[in-house]
Amino acid sequence: MANTKMAQLLFGNVDKTPEDYEIMYPDRGLNEGAKVTRFAPSPTGFLHFGSLFAAFVASKTAGDDGVFYLRIEDTDKKREVEDGVIGMVNGLKDFGIIPTEGAINATDEVGAYGPYTQSRRNHIYHAYVKSLVEQGLAYPCFMTEDEIAEIRKEQEAQKELPGIYGKYAKYRDITADEAQARIANGDEYVVRLKSPGKPDGRISFKDEVKGKVEMPENILDIVLLKKDGTPTYHFAHAVDDHLMHTTHVTRGDEWLSSVPIHLQLFYVLGFKAPKYAHISPIMKEDAETGGKRKLSKRKDPEAAVSFYAEAGYPAGAVNEYLMTIANSNFEDWRRANKTDSIDKFDFKLSKMSKAGALFDMVKLHDISKTYISTMNTDEVFDAVTAWSAEYDKELNSLIMRDTDYAKRIFSIERGNKKPRKDIGKWSEVKDYIAYFYDELFDGKYDWAENMSKDDIKAILTRYKEIYNHQSPSEDWFPQVQSLAEELGFAKSPKDYKADPDSFKGHAGDVAGVIRVAVTGRLNTPDLYSIMQTLGEDKVKERINTAIEGI
Repeated sequence: MANTKMAQLLFGNVDKTPEDYEIMYPDRGLNEGAKVTRFAPSPTGFLHFGSLFAAFVASKTAGDDGVFYLRIEDTDKKREVEDGVIGMVNGLKDFGIIPTEGAINATDEVGAYGPYTQSRRNHIYHAYVKSLVEQGLAYPCFMTEDEIAEIRKEQEAQKELPGIYGKYAKYRDITADEAQARIANGDEYVVRLKSPGKPDGRISFKDEVKGKVEMPENILDIVLLKKDGTPTYHFAHAVDDHLMHTTHVTRGDEWLSSVPIHLQLFYVLGFKAPKYAHISPIMKEDAETGGKRKLSKRKDPEAAVSFYAEAGYPAGAVNEYLMTIANSNFEDWRRANKTDSIDKFDFKLSKMSKAGALFDMVKLHDISKTYISTMNTDEVFDAVTAWSAEYDKELNSLIMRDTDYAKRIFSIERGNKKPRKDIGKWSEVKDYIAYFYDELFDGKYDWAENMSKDDIKAILTRYKEIYNHQSPSEDWFPQVQSLAEELGFAKSPKDYKADPDSFKGHAGDVAGVIRVAVTGRLNTPDLYSIMQTLGEDKVKERINTAIEGI
């Protein structure tokens, strides 16, 4: 009776019960073994690369048969930033991580198990706290901040566990009448859990990543509802994961120490606890100390997910990299299944590193080069167009001026058995295609050091006379070989190596001179294709300009 009176005093305006919400949020009816996972960020700043990794792991854990949803945990309004939600949503979307349910922008959601934003669920939390009060499992605590500070000092002096529990929980047995008098006096209060934990109690559970874990039982009377009536993270996540039927919680291992609290909450609420998978942080080699440290949003620009979008790393390439650090056997699988979708890989939480993966920008870039090399012309064109529209207006204007011309550029040596890997991110495209546009061509020439000015001029002067834009590709290099022999160069590198004193160089050197004259560079894709794309007039103009500049 006393507990009922206390519950009514604190939550007189709550007219629904936990049973009502159990009916409102029924079992999902998924196939046996299907997993329900979530990404549950707080909108307190940019999307961190580590958070993207956690979301990626959660989405892969759910797979095609399960549900992966986005829940916004915005109960800490002091830390919330403007447009934080849309930043999270867009950050995931940029890398192809699309939740099945949840927030889709700052105001709208999809799915039958919402609201998926915690600040819109206070009425639900209050119903469950009211039930706990009725059962004698929660109570109002009127302790002031000064009182709590004094207790903390005493506990530090006595080297005791910090927090409110046992003899320090002075309002644990407060009566409804005492609470009513304090409330009438205007005293503020929080609602605390009356922890059933024992000082010498232990819990053990199987973590899906770390294996069996044993820890001390929670004995703290943790706060369930703050003074303003909003729930703490601990309590809200337990209620939400239950009602949304979450089966697997994947999160950073900084939350591992909170598991005793969370399992206890599920126990007192009468819920079945989800399985936990605590992911080790992504580490980075510290140049200053020579050791390893966590990827830092303060020190490392690559810690922000926006860094990858701005640089132009394709979502698929980033996902490939994320999978390499998620499961070590992915790279072997990819080598054996070069063209298969990443979705066909059998991702397992149990194969994740217990120690934490090491971030490697060089490796990401190499993976991205390989990924882009497998894309077809239209895919590259569409991706570059979309990226440059936001991040490089000049590039966008050039390729949109003549889209057929741009596609011919991107098609050079694309689709070969061994495609070139010249582009690692879309921000490299402007330099890659610069010699195709006069606006970008800088007119500098990377002449080979072993070529004299006289030989360069002779090669270009003679090549201009014999150049035939209509010649088929199979005739192009034989023509260069003939030119080489005419000007004192060996027909092949083999001939030159056999008798270097008899030749100025070989046909490859001659082709290199032509390549530099047309593009300014010694290293490019297939020169014949480049000249065909540039057109006869432009090729002759470039050769004339090069001759004049010698």
